[in-house]
Amino acid sequence: MFPLSVFLNKIIKQGTLNIIDVEGKKHQFKGTDEPEVTIRFNDKSLLWKIFLKPDLIAGEAYMDGSLTIEPPHNIFDFLSLFTKNMEWRPDNPFHLMGGDPYNRFKGWLNQANEAGKSKKNVAHHYDLSDDLYDLFLDDNRQYSSAYFLSPEESLEHAQINKMDLIAKKLLLKPDHNLLDIGCGWGGLSIHLNKSTGANVTGITLSEEQLKVANKNSSHLDKVNFQLRDYREVRQKFDRVVSVGMFEHVGRKQYQTFFNKVYECLEDDGVALIHTIGRADGPGETDPWTKKYIFPGGYAPALSEIAPVIEKSGLYITDMEVLRIHYADTLCEWRKRVEKKKPKIIELYDEKFLRMWEFYLASAECAFRNLGHVVFQFQLAKWQDNVPLNRRYLWD
Repeated sequence: MFPLSVFLNKIIKQGTLNIIDVEGKKHQFKGTDEPEVTIRFNDKSLLWKIFLKPDLIAGEAYMDGSLTIEPPHNIFDFLSLFTKNMEWRPDNPFHLMGGDPYNRFKGWLNQANEAGKSKKNVAHHYDLSDDLYDLFLDDNRQYSSAYFLSPEESLEHAQINKMDLIAKKLLLKPDHNLLDIGCGWGGLSIHLNKSTGANVTGITLSEEQLKVANKNSSHLDKVNFQLRDYREVRQKFDRVVSVGMFEHVGRKQYQTFFNKVYECLEDDGVALIHTIGRADGPGETDPWTKKYIFPGGYAPALSEIAPVIEKSGLYITDMEVLRIHYADTLCEWRKRVEKKKPKIIELYDEKFLRMWEFYLASAECAFRNLGHVVFQFQLAKWQDNVPLNRRYLWD
């Protein structure tokens, strides 16, 4: 098991990880008794591959079956044990090392996300089969963190909570014109129109999402959707909202994005930006996620967002950090995917299913153990564009 054993002996302090090699020999790496998870290597070359590039090869090995999880556990149990030992805390040596500067520099270069590249990146993930997303998302197709007011609440109710909270933070009125940047399948735009009466324009770079959004809003006079890059918008709006899109903007485009929000807002306007973020400072998207799930995607740290908002001329009039809400959302998606395995294999194949399982499990672990959170920024051109206390959110 050398040289992987050197690394695992250092990292496993919580729980027990068992590895069964290709010859059937069991190797144990123990910190505490529980939780205990056993995995199996089905390829002799995997030992060195996973040692040299664990953040890429582990996911690929699970996809192609060269790494399997021994029952009764699953890929989430394995990743949860592993990431719990790498969790964000000041004394964790893996965070003190600060990462590979060469890979971080490469990641910065790949974050240019010009208009043409942005459209291609969006298509990679969001132009998949509609049937796939119907299998695990709520009826409004909210593909971002829900907002749970109690642990017993259903995903459907929690997603409505999220949309209602956004409506309140935007102080939406029937005569307002709202721009939804990165509107997805249109669920948020349609909900905000129905709940407040506002006129909503949603823009997306996904042709498949646009088809669904137009179909679902065909009976609504005050909602329209367009295939458009946010940089092409020239109109003024009373309100601007963007949920789950900023992660795809690209670090080199942050200033462009917030300058555009400022430019689009009327003087008395309000904006709400909802994005995944990092509590532990700037980092880099892991290579597996970048290759298979979100090319061009990146979860920013607060220290990367705040300076560009300041330069744009916008006030941060409020900010909320949603923490475990996204982990609980991903958990619900993961459970639904588990129940729909045969249908997903029918749509694609077993390798795709394992890719999707690894994606949802690793994302949930990132929010539970690795410092990922969700930021909601309320922004305005003037300090008095919003109430001076938060009572309006709960009245």
